[in-house]
Amino acid sequence: MIEPSLSEIHAAVQAVQQETERFLCELIRFPSLSGQEQGAVDYAAGRFAEAAEVERIALGNSLRNDQDYSDPVPGLEYEGRSNLRVRLPGSGGGRTLLFNTHLDVVPASQAQAHPFEPRVEAQRVYGRGACDAKGQVAAIYTALVAAQRLGLKLRGDVLAHLVVEEEVGGNGTLAMVRRGEHADGCIVMEPTDLRILSSVRGAVWFRLTCTGRPGHSGRAGDTVSALKMAIRAIEILEQYHAWLLAASRGIPLFDPFPNPMPITFGKLSAGDWPATAPARATVEGVLGLLPNKTRYQVMEEMRQALLKSGDDWLREHFQLEFMYRHDAHVLDPQHPLVTGLQASCRDGGAAGEVSAMTASCDSWFYNNQVNIPTVVFGPGSLRFAHTNDEQIGLDEIGTAAAILVRFLREWCG
Repeated sequence: MIEPSLSEIHAAVQAVQQETERFLCELIRFPSLSGQEQGAVDYAAGRFAEAAEVERIALGNSLRNDQDYSDPVPGLEYEGRSNLRVRLPGSGGGRTLLFNTHLDVVPASQAQAHPFEPRVEAQRVYGRGACDAKGQVAAIYTALVAAQRLGLKLRGDVLAHLVVEEEVGGNGTLAMVRRGEHADGCIVMEPTDLRILSSVRGAVWFRLTCTGRPGHSGRAGDTVSALKMAIRAIEILEQYHAWLLAASRGIPLFDPFPNPMPITFGKLSAGDWPATAPARATVEGVLGLLPNKTRYQVMEEMRQALLKSGDDWLREHFQLEFMYRHDAHVLDPQHPLVTGLQASCRDGGAAGEVSAMTASCDSWFYNNQVNIPTVVFGPGSLRFAHTNDEQIGLDEIGTAAAILVRFLREWCG
């Protein structure tokens, strides 16, 4: 059989564009917050079945017992929920390629009107999940449909894991890797502006609870404000981050970024009356980490920074918990997965830039835990993710899909 040319691949992808738009818009209409993804899962299962084999992978509450389970959202139930495993079988003898992306989304942003009512303007799709990551699901869908219509015959299998709960720590992907999936390469689809991200930072999400000695404002000498202790703890962790950032320089691909592993304090709660020193204050945040440190090292160093702070009260009156623990992952930029995808990008009109990801995602599960070489790649831009103006261009999805079809032809044989 004569393999399709690049122009034929682009034409096949272009012919699918109306279906791609309809698929993405319908997918956005499902408010698939973590724990509420099943409608989106069901819809995706039906559409992917048009081009490939689809298997529902049931989840269960035993997932909570895994050492890598993340729980920033307490009380999520797993019985009756599922991931999807999509398979386009090859004829045998070729390399297998695995895609991963997620169907869950974050809640609406402040002032985001009608987040689950998609709109299309000037060939751009707007709505929650448009780029993160339902647009990635649409890119995989488009690539598989185009490959089918081209009659592309591959020797290696093409697999896709469409998962739940990426946004709260990767529990959907965790469930998939614990099944023992095997592949010769993996592309985790996230909005990267079509850059190939072969290094990805890790992260720990933390909850710091400080306790004080509550009392009336007129008895200041008798009280200890838990809120002031929490503010002091924030200062200590900021100082630790500055030290960690300095100690993490000299790592290729991360160095061009002024702060590739930031610390963010996202939530603070304390007190119930302006004139009372509060008894309890809770801070929640996230700290990034690079491959010179493991998640466990960073967790212990954060604890030690608080213990060695010099504040006698704080030392004895804090609790530090971690709800999300990801290591960084690094793949050699000269690995065939990287260089092959780079060649496909350049053939498809993209720059093929190789860089690092300064956010964390599910890639480390595959790369680090089951030894599948992994990169992160996809259409759309991270600057729109989680915003009240989330969007993606249909042309970006089309370009990504054409690149993926071209890469499948080379990788899977």
